[in-house]
Amino acid sequence: MPFPEAKRVIYKNNPLDRVICQLRFPPILKIEKEIPVEFQERIRQDFPEFHEKVETMFSIPQGIESGLTPTKNYDFVSEDGFWIINLTRNFIALTSMKYKRREQFKCKFNGPLTALVEIYEPAYFSRIGLRYIDIIKRSVLGLDNQDWSELLQTYVLGLLGSDVVSSDIQTFESKYEIRMDDGNSMARIVTGFVEWEEKHEKCFMIDTDFFNMGKTNTSEEVINKLDYFHIQASRLIQWLITKRLHGAMGPEEVL
Repeated sequence: MPFPEAKRVIYKNNPLDRVICQLRFPPILKIEKEIPVEFQERIRQDFPEFHEKVETMFSIPQGIESGLTPTKNYDFVSEDGFWIINLTRNFIALTSMKYKRREQFKCKFNGPLTALVEIYEPAYFSRIGLRYIDIIKRSVLGLDNQDWSELLQTYVLGLLGSDVVSSDIQTFESKYEIRMDDGNSMARIVTGFVEWEEKHEKCFMIDTDFFNMGKTNTSEEVINKLDYFHIQASRLIQWLITKRLHGAMGPEEVL
């Protein structure tokens, strides 16, 4: 626990919009100072496209007036554009916009993580985060006429589960932070309505960020923590939805 065990499935009609893994570490100025040539060479087969941009971060250093700090962000993108590695002086991240299963995600991240550790030798990882963003589009699933109360569990819906006011609710948002059973991780769950602009359709978003803030020293520990988060994410989504929505998403059991 905290989320009930469930058979692992892969959804044919997957509601995932994207999955993001981010590892934070103490600033490595070498990443900021030098173009990451060696890092690119190590991952170029999987991420051949390269973009460099400068992002402005707001910071308030102690004893100094607040200001804007420019930070270089290097993008390494797969040929199909669905996978992106971001590298900055204090984090590495993998974003997937075509997530299918955790083994594929793990494989895509293994090379960049190994390259980061071997080239830049971060002292430790200060935060491990894995974020799943699901957007449930009823029209895509053939559920246009179904109320949200038929698709999502009552403990997710709040007033949306009310027969009295649910049809009149125009905006909805909730946020929870749940302590995980490993003793040092949290799950931040944000739910709410989002607009699918292409179809002008009101959709339901489930945005879950699994994270821990303690120091993690090795790549093996990082991978083990991410495996734990992936398992919890699979359990969570099945716990939040009803059998009707589960069936509409086309579950295929993983043996």
